[in-house]
Amino acid sequence: MGTISRFEDLEIWQLSRILCNDVFKIIEETPLKNNFRLWNQMDGASGSIMDNIAEGFERNGNKEFIQFLSIAKASCGEVRSQLYRVKDRNFIDEETFDALMNQTLVLSKKISAFINYLKNSKMKGSKYQ
Repeated sequence: MGTISRFEDLEIWQLSRILCNDVFKIIEETPLKNNFRLWNQMDGASGSIMDNIAEGFERNGNKEFIQFLSIAKASCGEVRSQLYRVKDRNFIDEETFDALMNQTLVLSKKISAFINYLKNSKMKGSKYQ
């Protein structure tokens, strides 16, 4: 984790925060706000991405961090699936769908890359120093 001392400094956390806010924006600005079950799931899944990145970081060990990053990546996939439902029910247009889908795909790839970095790192986390 090198010079990063706060989860807020991680690019993947920053991108997940943007995604979470963008999901909330479509909840607030579209008829999706009338479908409690679906928007509640989307809000929870998008929040889970950033929260699991933060929690894993705060564990101070790479193995635990990797576990939480894996959960964050899975939540990213959950948001992608939910975006299809939102699009199929005409809550968002194609342009919004494409933008959000791209965000989730980029974020998922970056989380995977970070997991691979941690797996190959000789440092095992600050609690092992």
